[in-house]
Amino acid sequence: MDLTDACFAGAAAQADLLRSGVLTSRELVSECLRRIERVDRGLNAFRLVFAERALADAEAADARRARGGDAPLLGVPVAVKEDFALAGLPTTLGTSAVETVADADSEVVSLLRGAGAVVVGRTRMPELGLWPFTESSWAGPPRNPGTPRHSAGGSRGGSAAAVAAGLVGAAVGTDGGGSVRIPAAATGLVGLKAQRGRVPLGGQPWGGLVAAGPITRRVRDAALLADVLAPGEDFVGAAAEDPGRLKVAVALRPWSAGVPVAREVLDAVLDTAVLLTDLGHEVVRLDAALAEVPGWVDYSVRYLRDGAAGGAAALDRPDRLDRRTRRVAALGRAIPAAVGAAAVASGRGTTERANRVFTRYDVLLSPVLTHSALRVGQWRELTAVEALLAAARHTAFLPVWNVAGNPAVAVPAGFTGAGLPLSVQLVGPTDGEERLLSLSTQLEHAAPWPKVAPAPIGLG
Repeated sequence: MDLTDACFAGAAAQADLLRSGVLTSRELVSECLRRIERVDRGLNAFRLVFAERALADAEAADARRARGGDAPLLGVPVAVKEDFALAGLPTTLGTSAVETVADADSEVVSLLRGAGAVVVGRTRMPELGLWPFTESSWAGPPRNPGTPRHSAGGSRGGSAAAVAAGLVGAAVGTDGGGSVRIPAAATGLVGLKAQRGRVPLGGQPWGGLVAAGPITRRVRDAALLADVLAPGEDFVGAAAEDPGRLKVAVALRPWSAGVPVAREVLDAVLDTAVLLTDLGHEVVRLDAALAEVPGWVDYSVRYLRDGAAGGAAALDRPDRLDRRTRRVAALGRAIPAAVGAAAVASGRGTTERANRVFTRYDVLLSPVLTHSALRVGQWRELTAVEALLAAARHTAFLPVWNVAGNPAVAVPAGFTGAGLPLSVQLVGPTDGEERLLSLSTQLEHAAPWPKVAPAPIGLG
């Protein structure tokens, strides 16, 4: 098999190729590293690349297989977001403000390594993961591989760029308000936000808003990574099953009243609704599904107080943060502790109200973003408050599911007239990942997604 094709095959297909002996992990990882060397100067997906260790781990994977050993991701190249601890390195969180070195890998990284994955590098994120784009004054932006003038999204912009450009088979990261789903939508990938607590993170990041999950090329890739991150589940098996006839609610209005949604975004959702109807599902328009659920205030309090202010306070050198990040953190510090506690308590009511839709319907279909990928630097001149309001409008369909804790997945849904990826969000009830993966697979097979990202301009 051509090694370039193998780089774009996705984690599950790469695992199959390695298991069958078509190629070795050393060959695959070496090609990924060559691609990173050639492409990432312009793409800017990686904060760090672990070339020497990755090659050593690839050779160890090949030796293990030669002895008859196996593991779900044995020899597969992956990347991790820079908010996961890696032993011997500072957990940088998208900043230049961390000096303390981690004593051990995070549990997520340990699970990946335990499944045989080769961690090729650490991907970029915005400072403290606060934005739906990945840019800072000192690090520059990860670019969208298909359209380099556009952002790869955030906060997992580096991860999405790396997967979309065929630099790794999959990537893993966190989602506190869309950080898995946003970059997946921006780059035409699958982004699964697992149910809150499904993937071990330790503690309650951002006051319990943060979940984790994979960003991948295919649904089967996401299911495979989810099985590794949540031991004891069988998401791969679920993804391969027919979902049966489902009742699908369609929401075209976000939970923030008056937020406009681009026509091409709405059309992508409506086209998906038609496809679901053709596949035999019962599809019902239900715009009130999100509008009935309050929660923006609760989310904003936790985002500002726990995410921004709490995140900044934990840094070794918060003075090194960008000015806008420091101002957002200052807004969070101004929120009294009692208000923060009330927001967490109120979130339980939001969870109950949000899940009422699943007493009548099996899945909720909505846009991911209110418009397609941002241009690089589009919000650079905005003040902190202006950027916060713009981000809230851009991601208006997403944070409610971080407050509620439900699983959600972003899946590709075509392209705009200008060639930018479009995406739709599928949300499930509690413990609904299996249903989402099964339905996503059905959509993928019914309207196949591009197997290779559009040729990047000037990126090799």
